[in-house]
Amino acid sequence: MSTKKIRVLVVDDSPTMASTLTALLTEEPRIEVVGRAADGNRAVQLARLLRPDVITMDLLLPGLDGPAAIGHIMSQAPARILVVSAVAEQRGVDLGFQAMSAGALELIGKPNVTNADELRKWGRELAHSVCLMAEVPVISRRPRAAPPLPMPTGARVDVFGLVASTGGPPALAEVLSKLPKDLPVPVLIAQHITVGFTQGMVRWLSQVCSLNVTMARDGEQLAPGRVYFPLDGHDLLVDSAGLARLQRSQGGPCPNGDVLLHSLAAAYGRRCGGGVLTGMGEDGARGLLAIRTAGGVTFAQDEASSVVYGMPRAALELKATDGGVPLTAVADLILQSCQRPTFRPGRPPDGGSR
Repeated sequence: MSTKKIRVLVVDDSPTMASTLTALLTEEPRIEVVGRAADGNRAVQLARLLRPDVITMDLLLPGLDGPAAIGHIMSQAPARILVVSAVAEQRGVDLGFQAMSAGALELIGKPNVTNADELRKWGRELAHSVCLMAEVPVISRRPRAAPPLPMPTGARVDVFGLVASTGGPPALAEVLSKLPKDLPVPVLIAQHITVGFTQGMVRWLSQVCSLNVTMARDGEQLAPGRVYFPLDGHDLLVDSAGLARLQRSQGGPCPNGDVLLHSLAAAYGRRCGGGVLTGMGEDGARGLLAIRTAGGVTFAQDEASSVVYGMPRAALELKATDGGVPLTAVADLILQSCQRPTFRPGRPPDGGSR
């Protein structure tokens, strides 16, 4: 096993916060803080000079703000960037999603605690995230033409569920921005995200797509052309009547993609579709298999377009879907799935299910 340390650059305009982050991170023996920057221009300069493995990036910075600095870093000295931002400030939350569009991998809320034990616990979670991010390949992506998309098999879908984690917000932005306002189905999303950032993500996605992006309300009837996210700390699912339901997370990935996709398979059978996008771990794979077993449409994002290929790979290894779909083709797949004839030869017009 390699003993090489993970080299981290800390970017924060508050000397107190920068010192706190440095102290917390270096409690993890695998991490070495190699530099600190208090403004965006200095962050770009040190990223070029030090070539750190991981950068923790504040957003409300003098000079270049966080998203602008990230854009320069990703073009000049690509690195894995974790945004560490104050959830209490709406502008900071909104900038966080601009930062992810510019290339940041993850959003982490700054600690809102004074208790030393709680602060240390937060620090351990941050260090764990840094160690995980250090394993993610740094990839400079270039746009590529999407290959011809095979026509999905099965019945026309009445609802679509998407699961994503690391790299998910910009991936969702690309997919949703290509879908028309009159999309004939609702889309339900389980995007793993730190508590405090969901409302900001909904605001951001509302600005980049024509669909109605909203927070789901427990018991509401799902409507076509709407995109539903759960409340912070909750899982989103549907009941047997097809109504949206919210339940408090029981631990593990939050919101939980398997919970969402399993519920769609149970409620809609072969009239639902599901997809697993970029992310770490295995969430969504078993739920996607449930949809496939029910006869619904399934896909996983391909490796080349994924920031992290863990979740899509798990879905493919479980045989929950066939092959990978480039991110550029996902919107077309969803459209094809919900615009086909309502029944196949030999099937009743209602498809035999929902």
